[in-house]
Amino acid sequence: MHDRVPSDHETVVSHRVHLSTVGRTRRKQLVLPDSLDCALDDVVSLSLEGKQVWTQLTASLDGETTIQSALGTRELARTGDGEDELRAWLADHGLEDGDALVFDVLRTGYAYGLRRPGERVVYSPPEQPDSSLTDIARDLDS
Repeated sequence: MHDRVPSDHETVVSHRVHLSTVGRTRRKQLVLPDSLDCALDDVVSLSLEGKQVWTQLTASLDGETTIQSALGTRELARTGDGEDELRAWLADHGLEDGDALVFDVLRTGYAYGLRRPGERVVYSPPEQPDSSLTDIARDLDS
């Protein structure tokens, strides 16, 4: 069962991030703070103001950790197939290059949330799978 956690709860660490584009393309990205405990290529849970999606962390052209897309399942996030839920969410809210967003840490290294400044969200972050199961899944993907 998921614990429900409001974005203003004392256990949620919030970071201000800004929307940017990938090089000279129109593709959007969020450069994540250096202080996050996550690694490139990790697939993590991302809540878009309460809607759970999955994203694979990627590197920007400058080598910074970014989010460039979000998809409906963990498997789709790994393959990059399917509808980009992040792009749709950004478009629904009219968010453009340079706009500020709030990136919430819900479960370090695994579950995060994204919301517009001033919005309060109640998240239902998923439990992180057992690390041994994660290792097995990575071995199968290789």
